[in-house]
Parts: sequence; structure tokens; C-alpha cells
Amino acid sequence: MARNSVLILAFTSLCIGSALADWNILNQRIRRLAVKDSLKTYCESWRINVELNNIREFEVVPQECIDHIKKYMTSSQYKADSQRAAEEVKLYLSGCCSLAGDGKDAWIFDVDDTLLSTIPYFKKHGFGGERLNVSSWEAWMKESKAPALKHTLNLFHEIKNRGIKIFLVSSRRETLRSYTVDNLIHVGYHGWASLELRGLEDEYKKVQQYKAQVRKRLVKEGYRIWGVVGDQWSSFEGLPKPKRTFKLPNSMYYLS
Repeated sequence: MARNSVLILAFTSLCIGSALADWNILNQRIRRLAVKDSLKTYCESWRINVELNNIREFEVVPQECIDHIKKYMTSSQYKADSQRAAEEVKLYLSGCCSLAGDGKDAWIFDVDDTLLSTIPYFKKHGFGGERLNVSSWEAWMKESKAPALKHTLNLFHEIKNRGIKIFLVSSRRETLRSYTVDNLIHVGYHGWASLELRGLEDEYKKVQQYKAQVRKRLVKEGYRIWGVVGDQWSSFEGLPKPKRTFKLPNSMYYLS
């Protein structure tokens, strides 16, 4: 009888020990999932606040969020968000503008991550997790291999076919003109009115100041700027304001 009791106690202890071990493993998994979900929530909040221009002047993506930004920028959601922005432009154009037909109706596009994608470059440079190396980035631009962003390629031609003059206003330097033109033409862009790049006199200006000055010049020349499409808030800030702005998603870098 005593022996049986000992055996029962030993068996019960073994079962309890196994259950506790399983419970500890389960707890660890739950904690890991909770941490993962918490990190995902934090990184998505960071990304959204970049898009809302609440987070500014960041030099690198937080290390803990690099993978999250990578997944977003290479996801179907990024494509859907960009496509939705393009659809909103088309909706706006369907009823906004009384085009005069005098050659003075204008639209502005940024270039990088608006017409051309820099994601192939950032795939090799940490999706914003590394401090932007301008020399390396410009060397990549000189290869003229940036792919078109399909949603804005279609939008570009739709706007052009409406008789609106398109101005490309980029923060790229003037020394990159031939490479930029070759790249744009190669992937399907053609027929723009002007490509504005930063000259020596613009080197020390903030991007938003330089772009605002381009808009000011166009307005002075009599152009009506119906809208601007860009991936950076610096494409829209400053005076004169365009009638509408359309922001494309990009949380890999910040240009002010």
C-alpha cells in the first residue's frame, strides 16, 4: 500500500512537472508574441507619424523598425496605398480644373520615389537603417536603372494627355541631368515641359526652399499650378501653395 502511494505520488509529481514545463514554454511563447506585437505596433505608429509629418528630420530609421519598414516598402500594401493616391488625383482632376487651354495649366511631379523608385538602392542599404551616403546614392543614380513607379507613370501620361504641362522638380543636382533624363525616358516618361534640378546656387538651400522658389517662378510666369505629387513634405511646403498636394508613402528617408 505504501509502495503504491509512493508510486502515485511520483507519477503525479512527474505529470505536474511536465505540465509546468509546458506552461513555462507556453508563457515564453506568449511573451515573445506580445513583444513582437508591441514592436510591430510601435514601428507602424512610427511609420504613420513620418507620413503625417509629425516625425521630422530623422537621419535613420530606428534599428528595431528596419525590418518593418522593409516589409511595408516591398509589400502589396505600399503599392495599394500609392495606387490609392493616384486614384485620388484622378478624382480631383475629374471636377477641379477649368483648363484655359492657353498653355499655362501646370502640374508638378517630384522624381525620386514619385516617378522613379529608389527601393533597389535601399534594398542594399538597410531600407533607411543606414545614414544616407549622398556619394553612394548619386553613383547609383548615374547607372540610370531606377524602375518606374507604375501608378505614377500612368498618372503622368493621363495628366499630360489632358493638355496640362508637367514640370519635374527634383532635389537631384544639375550634374545628374543626363543620367536622370536617360532613366526617365528608358522607363516610359516623355513630354514633360521642364526638368528642374538643383544648380550650384541651390546647393546650400533647404529642399523645401528650393522647390518653393521654383513654384514662385512658375507662378510669376503665369502658370496655374493645379497640383503637386511627391513623396516628401518638402515638395509642398513654402509659398506659393499649389491648389492641391498629393503625398506618396515613403518612410525610408526624410528630405527637408
